[in-house]
Amino acid sequence: MISVVIPQYKGKEKLYTNLTHNLPFLTGCEIIVVNDYPEVPLAEEMKTLFPRVIVVENEKNLGFAGAVSEGINKASGTYVFLLNNDVVLKDNSFLTALQHFEKDILLFAVSFKQIEKDGGHVGRNKIYWSHGFFRHAKADPGTHGINGWAEGGSMIFDKKKYNHIHGFDTLYSPFYWEDIDLSYRAWKAGYTIQFDTSVLVEHHHESTIATYFQKSRINTIAYRNQIITIWKNISDPFYFAEHMFYLVKTLLIQTIKGHHEFAKGLGMAISVLPEILRKRQALWSIWKKTDREIFENFTNTQ
Repeated sequence: MISVVIPQYKGKEKLYTNLTHNLPFLTGCEIIVVNDYPEVPLAEEMKTLFPRVIVVENEKNLGFAGAVSEGINKASGTYVFLLNNDVVLKDNSFLTALQHFEKDILLFAVSFKQIEKDGGHVGRNKIYWSHGFFRHAKADPGTHGINGWAEGGSMIFDKKKYNHIHGFDTLYSPFYWEDIDLSYRAWKAGYTIQFDTSVLVEHHHESTIATYFQKSRINTIAYRNQIITIWKNISDPFYFAEHMFYLVKTLLIQTIKGHHEFAKGLGMAISVLPEILRKRQALWSIWKKTDREIFENFTNTQ
């Protein structure tokens, strides 16, 4: 069975509209909505409007990673379908993802082609190392194949493998890089991630985040979480030495230019360094692939 986990933060009207549209395509699935906005409880209202939906009410705001973790912990399905409240399904073609898991015992997750606000397609990504930093970029969404990471807004993953790699990390709260971190841990544990062009969903990225957070705040958190991802996951000695050099260089350049978001993000990462190191140590036992082996997978990805 597939368990569908939908994180919810404010804007219940969008949730209700999209849930009404998506429900016919989710027949046979367990559906869990995690309300991460405790100021407005939803359980009683949703019990009347959507009686088949399980509602989890968080006592405090946990951010994306924390919210979906609450839902995943309660999920009873073998596979979990993460579905943002702003994602619109076109059909039930997501069920074809199960065939990929049957063919590949090392498959961790499958992600889908997404229609953006401008009508363009996205969803396939590549990851690479450049000038001391873990970086990512869009790849051709018209080609099926491996994916740098499975996007948290619309992907299906194997819950058993998810637990093996320690699940989503709440260090990334409230948003950004948590799905990249999760996927990189999957790659490093020897699992794979696929992109399926046959499954199409509508997802206007950043529409929710940009509504409730200022751009400077978003950029600061993005820098912080990029740095956390490196400190937590990169084990190649050369990569790490290069990172420290460019970390200082970037800090100086950004400060001289009067751009303080990078410095703030770095400071926030340093403040949780003991926790990063503790989690890094806990991951050693599941590492099977080197950083170079993983990045080389995407050298020729267009």
